[in-house]
Amino acid sequence: MAANTGKLAGKTIFITGASRGIGKAIALKAARDGANIVIAAKTAQAHPKLPGTIYTAAKEVEDLGGKCLPCIVDVRSEEEVRKAVEDAVQKFGGIDILVNNASAISLTGTVETSMKKYDLMNQVNGRGTYLCSHVCVPYLKKSSNPHILNISPPLNMNPKWFKDHVAYTMAKYGMSMCVLGMSEELKGDGIAVNALWPRTAILTAAMEMLGGSGEVAKQCRKPEIMSDAAYVMFIKDSKSYTGNFAIDDEVLKASGVTDMDQYACVPGNRLLPDFFLEEDPDFLRQQMVEDGAKPAFGRSSSASSGGPAATFETLKTMLNEDLVDSTKGVFQFNLSGADQGEWYLDLKNGSGAVGQGPAPGGADCEMTLDSADFSKMFKGELKAVAAFMGGKLKIKGDMGLAMKLEKLMSQMNSKL
Repeated sequence: MAANTGKLAGKTIFITGASRGIGKAIALKAARDGANIVIAAKTAQAHPKLPGTIYTAAKEVEDLGGKCLPCIVDVRSEEEVRKAVEDAVQKFGGIDILVNNASAISLTGTVETSMKKYDLMNQVNGRGTYLCSHVCVPYLKKSSNPHILNISPPLNMNPKWFKDHVAYTMAKYGMSMCVLGMSEELKGDGIAVNALWPRTAILTAAMEMLGGSGEVAKQCRKPEIMSDAAYVMFIKDSKSYTGNFAIDDEVLKASGVTDMDQYACVPGNRLLPDFFLEEDPDFLRQQMVEDGAKPAFGRSSSASSGGPAATFETLKTMLNEDLVDSTKGVFQFNLSGADQGEWYLDLKNGSGAVGQGPAPGGADCEMTLDSADFSKMFKGELKAVAAFMGGKLKIKGDMGLAMKLEKLMSQMNSKL
């Protein structure tokens, strides 16, 4: 691994989204040098499914020899960002490095991405990065070796990176455009502005969510490859090293680290390339499937077969809070024929859910039909009303919900 040099001792590093994942790994790496770490994140109380808070992360920093100031910060709030920066300056005397790591993600298409989700991604990713930079720059100007590092990808204008999740790509590229512009703008002040992106998928809570199962872990590298690369970048001369869209393993190889297998979650296993680099998104999804994961994004390569599994896979990508708010019901599908089985569609709780088997807690509307007719309905080849009137579809429970499902089916026509 990249060796600690002690060059960050006494330096103050402001890191957004550092309660877990890559942000926390960067904090711990710098802590080993004796750096002052400002953990600016929203997680003040433990999440039932996600480990870590700003306070548990702060303890880990201090256990490694660093000093830490945990701050409850939503990067969408100018007031909270300004207060955290002012508290950091008061406690540590200044800011030397800003890491814009906080990010929101939803790999959904234009119809499936609600405006609430669109606003969240653009406010956290692009605006949050701009806001934190805006507030920190006056203090960075006073540092002897100031750096801004955005955890964002190279700007790749290939349409393949827009077609399936244009809102997320726009939001993430907003962070990268900050690098493009600010690196030139702040060059005269000696402030380095760079981006860092992983070559392969990194095992974080977000990756586990997108991977859909624990199997994705064996295709990932550990967050430490990113924290080691970030460290190497931080100790470079800010006046000469700026405007770079760096890739983690390239940074490490250039610094003399040759063993990349040490960063693999399962050494020797095939790794999954990350987004926005060379590989096609469909290839990435297919590799995840081949290695046993269940991607919670994109379309299955078998979607064109029209089977119920493919239909529910597509339904999964369409789930959002707005759809749940407008439906407020749980559907149970009892399918006969070639693809016999039970499936449920929860459009009543949280952000929605799909799954095989009986609906947990029971269903509000139960539909019984042949699996071939089920697929035809969702492809627009068979109207639910016609199927019901013709005896092909039996409905038990809330008939109003059955009518609402017609609208969802029409939205799916272009997806199947």
